[in-house]
Amino acid sequence: MLIAERPFPLAALFLAIGISCAANAAAAQERPAKPDEPATQDQPTPQDRAAATVPHDELGTLSLVVENDLFVDTDRHYTNGVRLSWLTPLGREPGVVKDAARLLPMFAEAQDIRVEFALGQSMFTPTDTARRIPDPADRPYAGWAYFNVGVVAETGRRLDQMSLGIGIVGPASLAEQTQKFVHDARSFNKPRGWDQQLKNEPTLQLTWQSNWRALVSGPLFMGLGFDATPHAGLAIGNVFDYVNGGVTLRFGQNLPDDFGPPRVEPSLPGSGFFKPTDSRFGWYLFAGVDGRAVARNMFLDGNTFRDSPDVDSKPFVGDLQLGFAVVIDDVRLAYTHVFRTKEFDGQNRADKFGAISISTRF
Repeated sequence: MLIAERPFPLAALFLAIGISCAANAAAAQERPAKPDEPATQDQPTPQDRAAATVPHDELGTLSLVVENDLFVDTDRHYTNGVRLSWLTPLGREPGVVKDAARLLPMFAEAQDIRVEFALGQSMFTPTDTARRIPDPADRPYAGWAYFNVGVVAETGRRLDQMSLGIGIVGPASLAEQTQKFVHDARSFNKPRGWDQQLKNEPTLQLTWQSNWRALVSGPLFMGLGFDATPHAGLAIGNVFDYVNGGVTLRFGQNLPDDFGPPRVEPSLPGSGFFKPTDSRFGWYLFAGVDGRAVARNMFLDGNTFRDSPDVDSKPFVGDLQLGFAVVIDDVRLAYTHVFRTKEFDGQNRADKFGAISISTRF
């Protein structure tokens, strides 16, 4: 567990600050200067505003996701994940990546193609982190640091995402140092079993997800609406091998064109991609389910070519997520609460954790 001791006040504070800042920014953009008031540095002229205006399709998106079990007051198993990503503006993607994507059937006809770069770190611990020799029947210590390059293509109501990532599992991921630093800074109990973590192993991971946005949708009243977005995908690599499928339901006001907030893999396939509506403000509640048929999970099955701690992983894993998102102008804030079924034999209860994300277009 990282960051803080009281999860929900922290989440509320984070979202309140973000909403307040975004609302103030939107209000400032709409506030006209008085006709008889000369322009100043704080009040740009209409010509300046016109020159600075960028069409929405030419904006890139920066997203930050923080997932942690502190939101449910636990400190075990999947305990922390952080992912920072940049989605390029339309028309400014690296040509070599776009040309390579055109060779694949799902991207051959897509007009709206963008490229995403992402950095991330995930960490896993057993239930009892006070033991120097962890329980061999519990999940082993493991850390993963990675860099992904992905292609995101929108074709009307369909979004295809494919990413190829390289990384490192083991001590070189610096997960041990990250957790101990934060625990020391916050006077939390020090985890003592990191010497038994998975060994260093380079990783190569390919992931594909496809979403069909608003396959079922409809307006309600007072700007309210709903939609259902099914998804399917697969992952191949020495970290994860699985196929998955599920659906996400949204209900809210002025629903933006998006596919749910971004998450850390493996998860329901959200995205940093979103397009605000003309109203500049929208919100929605969402619920989603995802089922995965898992052939391999390195964080349970152990290193590929070296002896390491391991447990017997379950072949089927499911996620249920509930949350809300707020979009103000070019900023989207979201909180997701995740319930995950048992992942290995002998696990005494299912896991749950929370995720906060912020995406901003500029």
